[in-house]
Amino acid sequence: MANKIQAIRGMHDILPPQIYLWQHVETAIRTLMHCYDYQELRLPIVETTELFKRSIGEVTDIVEKEMYSFSDRNGDGLTLRPEGTASCVRAAIEHGLLDTPRRFWYQGPMFRHERPQRGRYRQFHQLGIEVFGLPGPDIELELILLITRLWHNLGLKQLELQINTLGNPDERANYRNVLVTYLQQNYTKLDVDSQRRLQQNPLRILDSKNPELQDILTKAPILLEYIGPKSLEHLEQLKINLSACNINYTINPRLVRGLDYYTHTVFEWVNNNLGTQGTVCAGGRYDNLVEQLGGRPTTAIGLAMGIERIVAMLIDHNHVINANQLDIYFITASNTAQTQAFIISEQIRDKIPQIRIQVHCGGGSFKSQFKKADRNQARYAMILGDDELTRKVVGIKSLRDQNQQIEVSFLDLINWLQTHIMSQPPSNL
Repeated sequence: MANKIQAIRGMHDILPPQIYLWQHVETAIRTLMHCYDYQELRLPIVETTELFKRSIGEVTDIVEKEMYSFSDRNGDGLTLRPEGTASCVRAAIEHGLLDTPRRFWYQGPMFRHERPQRGRYRQFHQLGIEVFGLPGPDIELELILLITRLWHNLGLKQLELQINTLGNPDERANYRNVLVTYLQQNYTKLDVDSQRRLQQNPLRILDSKNPELQDILTKAPILLEYIGPKSLEHLEQLKINLSACNINYTINPRLVRGLDYYTHTVFEWVNNNLGTQGTVCAGGRYDNLVEQLGGRPTTAIGLAMGIERIVAMLIDHNHVINANQLDIYFITASNTAQTQAFIISEQIRDKIPQIRIQVHCGGGSFKSQFKKADRNQARYAMILGDDELTRKVVGIKSLRDQNQQIEVSFLDLINWLQTHIMSQPPSNL
């Protein structure tokens, strides 16, 4: 027997019992984006490697360690996208979409060669939202309101909103110098990764989850102390707006984003029940990235949300979607009856396209077909024997209560289904 081929580590199949939770989340996202008038983009999975080096920064874990990069037959350097912001900015520049303020969203798989664990995979899926041409805290409020509504619509709680500011590039550079001086004084206590980042990307050290570094990081200089009046005013206006809209938040002075292109406001929602991967949604302002990638100066802000982590939270909340429940399982007694069942089923789908109906295939007795209907979680069995076929009626038996089986004529069947099945929600199994 040949060896079985298995999925690549960190790249998971999403199977039918869980896919309905995914579809539930995706439907909630799509409905919300329509409600807020955000336009969908569909971006390629593969981009030039240079795009991510220029946007994310070469001295980052993503570029140095985690990207799936390769050369194609022409020798061009290509990369499976590790995040979506750079791709969205590239598309906006390339297609001239920055002539007016724009609100975009996208979703799909991203790829990073990380150590797989709960909430972190090598192929993972993200919702991304990017807004261009709006520099004020008002659009930041809108994004936070939008995601807060998503949590409400999904019934998710236990999420803490944290915000901070990185200031403008000059303020960030000034703080960087102070932070480097402090960390150099503690150089021997830093781990290897932090020592490597010290000169080129020291703010990333503040993101370290190494428990041995936490005492050093707790005593490190605080970025807010090096932010100027104008940047602080921007943050203060956001705080006023959030309070006016009854949005709870905390200021996390050590919150930084791991990518080089962020400035000013940064934020994230954290669920401590997910362990070290507790950040569910994160984003911030990146006013210099468009120009950095060859476009004209354009303010921008965006966020990314991990779909796997949302699904994990729904599972933790015992959230069940009964989308797997069939409305009707069609049971037949003969080949002739089965053929008529297919004809009737197509007529039903023509009139009631939202119905879920399955005609039994593979033969078998009535008893075995009823067992199959139950295993498929059908709400009703529709029965067509030779006698029913002659009289042009179908038998209908509820499989979720003790109601008696009834007969409905072919002519009255559509009306009966609309009245008795489609008007009633599926039962909880």
